[in-house]
Amino acid sequence: MLETISAAQYELVYNAFSFTIAVMGAATAFLFLNRGQVAPIYRTAISISGLVTFIAMYHYVRIAGSWSEAYKILNGQVTVTGVAFNDAYRYVDWLLTVPLLLIELILVMNLSRSETVAKATKLGSLAALMVILGYPGEISSDPGTRWLWWSLSMIPFLVILFDLFVGLKQSIESQPAEARGLISQARYVTVVSWLFYPVVFVLPMIGMTGGAASTAVQVGYTIADIVAKAGFGILIYMIAVRKSEAEAGSH
Repeated sequence: MLETISAAQYELVYNAFSFTIAVMGAATAFLFLNRGQVAPIYRTAISISGLVTFIAMYHYVRIAGSWSEAYKILNGQVTVTGVAFNDAYRYVDWLLTVPLLLIELILVMNLSRSETVAKATKLGSLAALMVILGYPGEISSDPGTRWLWWSLSMIPFLVILFDLFVGLKQSIESQPAEARGLISQARYVTVVSWLFYPVVFVLPMIGMTGGAASTAVQVGYTIADIVAKAGFGILIYMIAVRKSEAEAGSH
């Protein structure tokens, strides 16, 4: 059931969606137009970054449309239309993009083929599992059910966290000195932005209710997506540029 929200809350959420569409579109254009600025070996990573932001842009168009269909404003009052807001768009987006975010990080590191396949497969699968486990809780209004699925989804999240900071440590140390710091930053950006999601998920379970909860969840997820996808994609591009320059200078 949709919560009753104020006109200001409706506009805040809708404007957040609109801003995100613009950011994802701009990031997509930037990444694909500048793909030729990096060495050929890193262009797949840049293409995946652009694909992530394009997928996110498409889904935010659908999310914004669903939000508009779910509410109507008449004389400054917001009422529900009876059309359900489709939260599934977000989870379909995450199911596609979250594994790709980890894969683009692995690809830009240019590890050995076997290590790339092993790490991309492991981290991508864990990311997909994390999203799948979170969805039953997201669509439930029962606090116990939400806590159960939140806890289950945190298991693959913690494994990913361990891999990023322990499993990749030796691989990062083998990177060119010029790019090492940026790659380390990429891990932190991933973790910090991803922490938004479980925190936002529990807001309705720790006392936040009504329109305030609905608004906080939608805006919170939107902020996290901007950082985790557009921001992370630009960081991947910067890593690729730095590595391309370092490798060109060493020949």
